[in-house]
Amino acid sequence: MPETLTGEARYPRALLEDWLRDYYFEVEVDISGSGVEDFSFAELRQLLGIGLEDLDRVVFHDSRSLGGDGLRAALADRFTGGRMERVMATHGSTEATFLIMNALLSPGDEVIVATPGYQQLASTAEPIGCRLVRWPLRFENGFRPDLAELRRLLTPRTRLVVANFPHNPTGVTVSPAEQAELVEAVARNGAWLLWDNAFQTLTYDAPPLPETTEMYERALSMCTLSKAYGLPGMRVGWCLAADPAALQQMVQVRDYLTLSLSPLVELIAERAIRGADRLLAPRLEQARRNRETVAAWLEEHRDRLDWVLPAGGVTVFPRLRGVDDVEALCHRLAREHKVLLAPGTCFELGRHVRLGFGGSPENVRRGLAALGAVLGG
Repeated sequence: MPETLTGEARYPRALLEDWLRDYYFEVEVDISGSGVEDFSFAELRQLLGIGLEDLDRVVFHDSRSLGGDGLRAALADRFTGGRMERVMATHGSTEATFLIMNALLSPGDEVIVATPGYQQLASTAEPIGCRLVRWPLRFENGFRPDLAELRRLLTPRTRLVVANFPHNPTGVTVSPAEQAELVEAVARNGAWLLWDNAFQTLTYDAPPLPETTEMYERALSMCTLSKAYGLPGMRVGWCLAADPAALQQMVQVRDYLTLSLSPLVELIAERAIRGADRLLAPRLEQARRNRETVAAWLEEHRDRLDWVLPAGGVTVFPRLRGVDDVEALCHRLAREHKVLLAPGTCFELGRHVRLGFGGSPENVRRGLAALGAVLGG
């Protein structure tokens, strides 16, 4: 008989990933997700001009620890004014989170993180021995971040502040003036600032926010091809650092983890960054139309739902009325209607659900119809 595993897990269970593992490949319609509709490789090749000869030139050498020169140069040209030393390519933004926290944090450090939020932005720090300090975004305030409260939470023990605007899962964002105020508060404290830019380009009523690594010498930002670019299966992200020395510290952690990216993946990712506008523009326009569809549906169901219109991203985080068990409702939706919705318990706010509207218009409409049927029943 195999030996029973008795050791205590070091990392907290990733609640959203647990939920998706149960249903993601079993449903027909996904209205839980936080990204735009996925591209196929055929679409990608056509949009970006990737030929078979480009693929044939790939040699499967190991890549560099910070990422291949071509991909890093593309990222640097788009985001850092060509300064490659400030760029690291990563296996999605999740690896960036892991590398940043394990490189820069020590036991006893305090980490301020907004809640509700994507769990890995907080829980990755716990096994290191850090103390998590929640910065609540309250539904009663339209999920607007209270910057005065953030200043009160900052202490001499604060080592890192994690910001995610536009925010997952609520869709709330900040103005450039509020962003500058947030950065100034962290800078005055001397802590590191990690800005999750996954939804940076997915904004509806205002331009994308400025790059924080141009604003503060201890700022890092990270992004991914998974959300706005429609390429989650690429598993490619990146980290930008105002101070390149931070990236060198992250490499020391990566040496025990993933070492580098695949040169084939880097080639496609480089082309995606070079031709980013050809990917971003159509998906943003689709998301804009879907947001109107979702807003109209939510308004029709005001008797069952309270909600805040998202200013960015492709998720809304409505609060359900008269539903005692949101998880049970989401289970029923998946099992009876083959529609995936994420319960708010995955984000530490149980009466809510994360409703994603980045997919095809048909799937958004099908998902909303099924949710309406379950709420009505």
